[in-house]
Amino acid sequence: MSDALPVIGLIDLPGPDRERLVEELSRLDAEIRVAISVSTLPARCDLVVAHVRAVSHQGWEQLAVGRPTIVISENRLDGDLHKAIDAGLIDYLVEPLKHADILRRLIERALELDRLSSEHRQSRAELEALNDRLERHLEMLRDDQRAGGHVQRKLLPSPGVTHLGVRCDYWFAPSLYLSGDFLDFQRCDDRYSFFYFADVAGHGASSAFVTVLLKYLCNRWLAQWRTLLPEAFPSRWLGELNRELLETGIGKHATVFAGVLDHERHFLHYALGAQLPMPILQTEGRSAYLGGSGPPVGLFPDVEYPIYGCSLPESFRLWFCSDGVLECLPENSLDARLKELELRTTHCTGVDDLREGLALGDPLPDDLSMMTLSGFDHD
Repeated sequence: MSDALPVIGLIDLPGPDRERLVEELSRLDAEIRVAISVSTLPARCDLVVAHVRAVSHQGWEQLAVGRPTIVISENRLDGDLHKAIDAGLIDYLVEPLKHADILRRLIERALELDRLSSEHRQSRAELEALNDRLERHLEMLRDDQRAGGHVQRKLLPSPGVTHLGVRCDYWFAPSLYLSGDFLDFQRCDDRYSFFYFADVAGHGASSAFVTVLLKYLCNRWLAQWRTLLPEAFPSRWLGELNRELLETGIGKHATVFAGVLDHERHFLHYALGAQLPMPILQTEGRSAYLGGSGPPVGLFPDVEYPIYGCSLPESFRLWFCSDGVLECLPENSLDARLKELELRTTHCTGVDDLREGLALGDPLPDDLSMMTLSGFDHD
């Protein structure tokens, strides 16, 4: 017979009954090997048919922890049958020669169950090995993300940095390791400073890469500061950022507010790309959203960003929040959340005050960030 066929070991004492059993079992698509005891079974044996008259008590214990075994007996009341059942063997048949067709069906079922069990063990082993490799790769990814988050935070301005009497404070909280939110505040010369507040769609590595592009473009354009009109700088910078994002082809867009502060005139020049929520200007205990509109950055080619401006008092506070902050407010509608945010900033003196009143989940629902610019009366 072919080696691929299952091997059935028959344990029975010699005699005509054993010969008839072999004849009946030979109708199966299997190779039949005869043994007179457990110790004489062949090395390769996929299933055992054991007659109670040929197996000792110790033999039942060996069979119970080994291969699939079907116990046969001539009498249901046979004491040796009870020993087999006590040892843990529950598949048995009384008067096997009278019920040879049932015996063959029991064997076929036991072989099928053993095959399925073997496949299950193999699949489980393969799955465990795959999970081990996946866990190692995930840990490598976590290490990379942590390192990327450290680099991203290094690109942010120093907390509490002050330029020409205006102070910048912020809170920056990625939903995982890397954030799609970003902000910056830099001095241009002895009269002007430039800042932006951005929320890149999505979060994670691809969105964080866009924030690096923001930092690069900011530094590059500030190097050409003297060749540009201050009031047009935010608009032209957003236009350049829009072109750069489209050329990358990564399918990312952002909402961005960009502004230039004229510290001599106490005036804000700004442009925006679909910023939500809009910045809130807090003066003398009152808060109100700035006006203006503009298309998202990185979605449409050849768009223009309108130039806006407003005068600022000597003492003011500008609030900037990413849209993730709105998700941490209890109101149900967007309009209600915007009104609640406006009301809360009226009574807050800094980002810590506003942050403490938010319903922050664990994990965070989204990247969260907020920034304030206050002055011009800081040293």
